[in-house]
Amino acid sequence: MKSKEFLKLAAVAAISTGLAVGCSSSGTGTDMTETTTIEDCMGASPEVKNAIYAAKLKNARARNLGMEWRDTAKLIETAEKEAEVCNNARAKILADKAEEQASDAIAQYHAEQEKAEMAAAAAAAAESMSMGSYLVVSGDNLWNIAGQDSVYGNAYQWPLIYKANSGQIKDADLIFAGQYFDIPKASGAEIDAAVEHAKTRGAWTLGETEASDLDFLSQ
Repeated sequence: MKSKEFLKLAAVAAISTGLAVGCSSSGTGTDMTETTTIEDCMGASPEVKNAIYAAKLKNARARNLGMEWRDTAKLIETAEKEAEVCNNARAKILADKAEEQASDAIAQYHAEQEKAEMAAAAAAAAESMSMGSYLVVSGDNLWNIAGQDSVYGNAYQWPLIYKANSGQIKDADLIFAGQYFDIPKASGAEIDAAVEHAKTRGAWTLGETEASDLDFLSQ
């Protein structure tokens, strides 16, 4: 082969090789650009939005009851900020915690209300079962206290006073000035039992608790 023809073939081969390399490099660059994509932040997910709404609603109820916890609103605010920058997992945790706090606050309110209602009911029941109190003065005994018109107007009902105040009366025949006795209201059956005991009590000794009195107290 002549030298001129050889040089022509070599030049053509070099040009073809350069084009092939150029095309290959260009293709690889295009592929890398296409695969490098960044997902845009769209804010809170539907689940997080619902969680934040639920926390706000529950906390509003707690606030209306005067029981809002100090940091619950701040938790909700932080959850909203986290959701704005697509930290949805953390936002959900914060929102759930805020709702839990608000629920606890509401439960605490209802527990306190129930306790207050029970105390009021107990006080009302105690008042309805009592005619008031009586201050023992020198010379008093259960017989003459029960016989007073302002008490029962019937001395035989003294066992009612004895039973209602047995915690501070050791002997029904021995009471002391300065003691306060509750004067209980009584049903017909209770009155009958008290009168029956007063009439059938039997002999007694000052300073001792009679067996018949103990039997009456146990009824």
